[in-house]
Amino acid sequence: MEYTTFGSTGMTVSEICLGCMSFGTDWDEWTLDREESREVIERAIDLGITFFDTANVYSNGESEEILGEVLDDYDRDEFVVATKGYGQMREDDPNSGGLSRKAIEQELSNSLDRLGMETVDLYQIHRWDYDTPIEETMRALDDAVRRGQTRYVGASSMWAHQFAEALHASDRLGLERFVSMQDLYNLAYREEEREMLPLCANEGVAVMPWSPLGAGFLTRPHEAFDATTRGEHEAELGRPYAEGGGREINERVQELADERDVTMAQIALAWQFHKEWVTTPILGTSSVEHLEAAVEALEIDLSESDVEYLEAPYEPVPVSGHE
Repeated sequence: MEYTTFGSTGMTVSEICLGCMSFGTDWDEWTLDREESREVIERAIDLGITFFDTANVYSNGESEEILGEVLDDYDRDEFVVATKGYGQMREDDPNSGGLSRKAIEQELSNSLDRLGMETVDLYQIHRWDYDTPIEETMRALDDAVRRGQTRYVGASSMWAHQFAEALHASDRLGLERFVSMQDLYNLAYREEEREMLPLCANEGVAVMPWSPLGAGFLTRPHEAFDATTRGEHEAELGRPYAEGGGREINERVQELADERDVTMAQIALAWQFHKEWVTTPILGTSSVEHLEAAVEALEIDLSESDVEYLEAPYEPVPVSGHE
């Protein structure tokens, strides 16, 4: 495992962040029960992964519970734990979602209870709240830091102008700033390179791409992906991976993987590790085997011409991931 500094915080994290969306059975058919989840988390720790990202909505809180239970068997100071809030947690309680002061205070407290922690390292807003002034949200997050409930605050998929507005509000009001951006970014979806990633680089903000493998689009030939349940699900979400040269990119990933005798997923991850503005991609997996292969991808050296070859077919696609 390799390690890196998390943006301008000075905090060190592993160059792979384990995404915990697949942990817990109250979510989807591809998720893992507690015993299966524990196996993946413990193997990640064995491999040197120290950074874990979850959210209150993942399996309706069960993901946080599972992660907390496993880490309780270790020295928690060795790990960096991130969670997120925004999605409505209870159908009959509209204040269980959004980014009002009430929602942030009660849902952060609930997340800490499930994690079994007094302080989380990074608390992120899962999406932009169009119904709450960003000033209220940033004040509530600043208070959470001052209360010792979180060490840092971060954000996830939004427009670059919204992120800039949030950073400006913090500077103007003397509040804690967002130190990280978790956004959709992979070989088949690079719209973030236009505004968000340059903004993050300029502001010293850590970047944690989610879905670095395009939910599987970059892990197998596109014809095979289209026929999977996950492929159908991604199509329903409107992910434009197959558009804008995506199929040719997929074929080039396969070609390079065959040449190197590695998997397509390893080539796609190696590309992430070669991008200077990427701090640590979030790897979501339900397989120990895939986890081990992802760590091996850290050793793959792509030349500048390899990177250019993989990127060349890309064309602009509709913006996705903000929903």
